[in-house]
Amino acid sequence: MTLLHRTLILMACWLAAPLALSQIYPSAPVTLVVPFAAGSGTDAVARIVARKLSERLKQPVLVDNKAGANAQIGALLVAKAKPDGYTLLMSTNTSHSANPSLVLNLKYDPIKDFTPITRVGELPFALIVNKNDPAKSLKEWIDQAKLNPGKYAYATPNSTSLVASETIKRIAGLDVVGIPYKSSPQALTDLIGGSIQMYVTDLGSSMGMINSGGVRVLGVTTKEPLSSIPGAPPIATVVTGFDLTSWNGIFGPAGTPKAIADKLNMELQEVLADKEVRKALSQLGFETWPSKTPEEFAKYVADQLTHWSALIKQAGMIPE
Repeated sequence: MTLLHRTLILMACWLAAPLALSQIYPSAPVTLVVPFAAGSGTDAVARIVARKLSERLKQPVLVDNKAGANAQIGALLVAKAKPDGYTLLMSTNTSHSANPSLVLNLKYDPIKDFTPITRVGELPFALIVNKNDPAKSLKEWIDQAKLNPGKYAYATPNSTSLVASETIKRIAGLDVVGIPYKSSPQALTDLIGGSIQMYVTDLGSSMGMINSGGVRVLGVTTKEPLSSIPGAPPIATVVTGFDLTSWNGIFGPAGTPKAIADKLNMELQEVLADKEVRKALSQLGFETWPSKTPEEFAKYVADQLTHWSALIKQAGMIPE
């Protein structure tokens, strides 16, 4: 066999390797780590997506909640995992856009330590108060807060709640106190119980309580009204210039083979096009918006990192 023949055979094997890898994968269960508590919006989205993805991959996709430290615990776990496609992360702007500007000595790099697979969509947030609160509008609530400096508290279980609340606080000139929470359900429980007076909540964890009238919505974080909450005005109608929402996406550890990332992206495209999945997600107020390729998602993540850095700086927040 000549050197040319050997070279051609090696090249053919090298070119065929990614295809073979994608055909074999997955041959065992896949773990989808969610860096937020069970019952949170991201958790609800993850379970809907995982169920359908399991059917397509013909392997169990197991949701594993690793909540804590504003998504740092779950993100770090995946960043350090073996890059073989069997440990994935479903996370949000909290871990990949906001934490770099909010956390001193962050132990992971949102760009270098992960392989973007696909954006899943956006989960709008809403500003809610106790159903018995005398304020019937956001302007009334802001006026009340100004008459009671230092006496109102708001919940911050994730970066979207934190940045949204701090932005409202700065623009409206309020003296209100932020209370950190470990989970969205816990914050919602305390709002209903009266321990806090305001909460910018993800619709995934609070839509049921909103629909039942258990809490009152005073505004939504998006620039335009939401069809899922008729009659709720954008916060920007009172707090000029406000526009904030939360994106959601799936990552692997850095070094995940391109063939696996591409296959997962392709399968997730099909999952998110499924009518039943879209209906279930829409009931959470979630808007599906998958990226067509891992590369498209990678660019989006980089752009959002810049965007959130500016938002946090404008809110006057400093890393702690």
